[in-house]
Amino acid sequence: MTLKHLTKYKDLLWFLWKHGDQSLLSSSGILSEIPDAQPSEQPTDLDEDQLIKDIADLGPAFIKLGQLLSTRPDLLPPPYIEALSKLQDNLKPFPYSQVESIVESELGVRISKAFGQFDPQQMAAASLGQVHRASLRDGRPVVVKIQRPGIRKQVMEELEAIEQASAFIENNTTLGKKYQLNRLFLHFRQTLIRELNYLKEAEHMNLLEQNLSEFKRILIPQSVADYTTDKVLTMEFIDGCNISKISPLRKLEIDGEAICDELFRSYLKQIVVDGFIHADPHPGNVHLTEDNRIALLDMGMVAHLSDDLRKNYLKLILNISENKAGETLDILMRMSSAGEEADPDRFKQEMTTLIQENQHASIKDIDTGQVLFRMIQTAATCGYQLPMELSTIGKALLNLDLVAHTLAPDFDPNAAIRKNAMSLMNKIMLKELAPQNFFSTLLEGKELIEKLPERLNKLMDRAANNELKIGVDAFDEKRMMKGFQKVANRITLGLILASLVIGSSLLMRIQTDFQLFGYPGFAIISFIIAAVGAIGLAVHIFFYDES
Repeated sequence: MTLKHLTKYKDLLWFLWKHGDQSLLSSSGILSEIPDAQPSEQPTDLDEDQLIKDIADLGPAFIKLGQLLSTRPDLLPPPYIEALSKLQDNLKPFPYSQVESIVESELGVRISKAFGQFDPQQMAAASLGQVHRASLRDGRPVVVKIQRPGIRKQVMEELEAIEQASAFIENNTTLGKKYQLNRLFLHFRQTLIRELNYLKEAEHMNLLEQNLSEFKRILIPQSVADYTTDKVLTMEFIDGCNISKISPLRKLEIDGEAICDELFRSYLKQIVVDGFIHADPHPGNVHLTEDNRIALLDMGMVAHLSDDLRKNYLKLILNISENKAGETLDILMRMSSAGEEADPDRFKQEMTTLIQENQHASIKDIDTGQVLFRMIQTAATCGYQLPMELSTIGKALLNLDLVAHTLAPDFDPNAAIRKNAMSLMNKIMLKELAPQNFFSTLLEGKELIEKLPERLNKLMDRAANNELKIGVDAFDEKRMMKGFQKVANRITLGLILASLVIGSSLLMRIQTDFQLFGYPGFAIISFIIAAVGAIGLAVHIFFYDES
């Protein structure tokens, strides 16, 4: 099975190997075991149709891998990226008899009893499953997605073949070592296995609908819990038209600028506030409804973003939109991991040029996703590697660009970023002030207070024994003394506030006639004073202390 997959996969292997050690082509034993894997010369011209056909013939896991590689401009040159971005997972449908068997087995009831109507003709057939129209017993129209029979076993076998190939390339080529291909495979494996669980997709739908509830022009179909299992997903039907099939007359009837602005804002919120994005908004998954709203479909492919990446991305797009090349370069350098051949001067020069080229450009002049892709590619050519999740964001933005080209060619993404910057900041602050974050900070403060006396004792002992040393190159004595005084004042104030918190906690147990909000009054007053003091101290530190 592995050799069969590697045989079909040889074109991609040849392409990757030609960027690594050429000696492997003749010395590696693996090629001699693959039939017809000894061409007289390496291919020089890319045949897009043949490449797509070969990958599609390999199976669903290879199709998904090709789609993932289309988001990695740091790994493949533009012609391959463009070819793989056209890779679709449309396959032949499987018979309705199998659909009926799977649905009845998963739901534990006959289709005729579970649904008022179930269309035997599929709406679409993809690599992992196919979709049918239906209606519930109460008449509600729904869409039912059924997983292909035996697909999990097939995917796991194909993942084995891909793992062997990625491990071989990483262990034996400079390209594999440089880009940590096995790490890329593990990320891909996790994503694909998650996509095979329809219960996860249902969770994604509900979470995304909750996160985007403030955007009235955005629709997310909701799953029907009682009709959903890990192999069958039932969701509400949203009647709309594929965004790429809208007629010119229909475009005149809609406010394309407003729709694009709201869609763009919703993705900014997903990326920089929620850290959870719908990663595949290609035109087939974006529909325009009769009431001029945008419906986002297919939540199988999502991405979770770390807090550091979210914050850095917000700083990045704000600085790009304001043409602050220096600040943008600093952020990119912090986000990147430098390789052995890193060239910081070239990195700064090429990134500055790229930023300045796209200043004040509208969506008809540039593609925001393409700009991010070019940044990733530029970083790679200069010996730097940006976070893997940034490629996912780039792919999502690239798909959004296609939507914007259709609805509003004059839409200015940089203006939208500047206009919504303060709103995004407020959302981030509110999220970080959530109770769960407050209590974790409180616990850290408690730990600091508990350990503070011991640390102060050690500090005093070293000072008394003349063992305390402070190493500085040069300093302003007055400024340093002011700094020490500020630190001492902050420590003293912190101890007083901590004492008030502890004292109010103890007073809570003493019942008195004087009460506030149903609690002992003196305890509440002490706690309010401590809270106000802590907030005042935090505000003073945040706005007035030097960074």
